[in-house]
Amino acid sequence: MRKSFKLDEIDCANCALKLEDAIKKVDGVDDAKVNFMTQKLTLTAPDDRFTDVLDKVVALVADIEPDCEVIR
Repeated sequence: MRKSFKLDEIDCANCALKLEDAIKKVDGVDDAKVNFMTQKLTLTAPDDRFTDVLDKVVALVADIEPDCEVIR
């Protein structure tokens, strides 16, 4: 399953790249793209695990970029 989410308050392109690299390492993530210009996260993960993977990604984003929020 692939879904896109708005990222609120991502500050710079380097922050977006840092988030993308970290998200790709999360167990269950098949692919992830963070676009600084559109302020979006596109996440691809297995259908049966998508919600759990998304929860891990949201927590990771909060740890790496405390001002950034994934809007579900």
